[in-house]
Amino acid sequence: MTLHIIILAAGLGKRMVSQKPKVLHELGGKSLLARVIDTAKTLQPAAIHVIYGHEGDQIRQALADVPVHWINQTQQLGTGHAVMQAMPEIPQDAQVLILYGDVPLIESTTLVQLIQSAAEHQALTLLLATLDNPFGLGRILRNNAGMIEAIVEEKDATPAQRKIRETYTGICCASSNDLTRWLPKLTQNNTQHEYYLTDIIAMAVNEQQNIQSIETPHEYEIKGVNDRLQLHTLERLWQQQQAERLMLNGVTIADSTRFDIRGELHCGKDIFIDANCVFIGKVHIEDGCIIGPNCILTDTHIGANSQILAHSVLDGCQIGTDCHVGPFARLRPGTELGPRCKIGNFVETKKAHFGSDSKASHLSYLGDVTIGNDVNIGAGTITCNYDGINKHQTIIGDGAFIGSDTQLVAPVKVGAHATIGAGCTLRQNAPDGELTLTESKQKTIYGWKRPKKK
Repeated sequence: MTLHIIILAAGLGKRMVSQKPKVLHELGGKSLLARVIDTAKTLQPAAIHVIYGHEGDQIRQALADVPVHWINQTQQLGTGHAVMQAMPEIPQDAQVLILYGDVPLIESTTLVQLIQSAAEHQALTLLLATLDNPFGLGRILRNNAGMIEAIVEEKDATPAQRKIRETYTGICCASSNDLTRWLPKLTQNNTQHEYYLTDIIAMAVNEQQNIQSIETPHEYEIKGVNDRLQLHTLERLWQQQQAERLMLNGVTIADSTRFDIRGELHCGKDIFIDANCVFIGKVHIEDGCIIGPNCILTDTHIGANSQILAHSVLDGCQIGTDCHVGPFARLRPGTELGPRCKIGNFVETKKAHFGSDSKASHLSYLGDVTIGNDVNIGAGTITCNYDGINKHQTIIGDGAFIGSDTQLVAPVKVGAHATIGAGCTLRQNAPDGELTLTESKQKTIYGWKRPKKK
């Protein structure tokens, strides 16, 4: 029996108060819908069908590279109507799992149990949750034998029914044959005048089908997002989970409430991460590293025993072992540091390749440059790499010493073990092993007076 997954993602999301579709709002750096699709893919279904509607062009464009079958629900007439749109694409005798694009933290392990229960009993199987505050969710109605006989929506429930704490999460698994038979029988006889998917429960009961259920082990799995406050609540919960996972695997986090992953963070052991750090994209940190406070790391690999000091921003970098970066350093895409390099305060790099043991300790801009081993870059050094139209390369050989306040006008090459005197503007190549200076004469103008304010 093949598995087909339907993800409902056509809601208006009015309470988000946004021009962006609700399912494209992000949690942990990834859209809500993308998270649900990623979980669905782990189940290895024959196909994933995404029902979209409101601002559908935005959704399809944002997830254009995701291998799903897109189905446009031109009229939003309820959850039952949404599922109807997918059924012509699903073969007979398939299992159908129904998920929601705004319920991002559902776990694949829970869904596996749901699918297995549906297959074992060959019956409609519901994912339930018993909640202290079930407001807004459909309540489970059971008969005297304890069997599920119906679900009543919050808006249609009586006061007595609203006191029931056992709720339906909306997630279920059923056979395509059953859904094909039940869905055309749905009506709009409810306060919302919509086709409720939950009405299929009564149909299953009428057919004397023994409805099965499992209960979610974690309440967060079935939490949906309807407004930005709910999104914030789930964001902080997810971030806390990531922090706890890292701490249990050998990472010290100074304050898990001031810690954000917006992508993936892979860590070794004996790592210290200070407060207010943000990790974006894919970040790898090897054993023994220290990440100081208020750092932002994007798509970066940090080698073992390196230190990234406070207020540093690294984007698209490869940092070698035993390096020191910062504080207040900005390393832009294409920066690569060999072992034991030092990038100090107020240094900016871009497409800069440093050999081992080289350093730029302060106040420099180094772009489109290849730097050899054991090079010293003095304060105030600038690689003048842009002529207004094109970028040009600077090459600095092993063991070179660049004096303070030097401008290297690319394309230019500094030879191995060359010394460039302070204050130079280098427009031609400097030879290996020699001292190169550019002339500047000092003179005093006697009798000159500063202008006075009128």
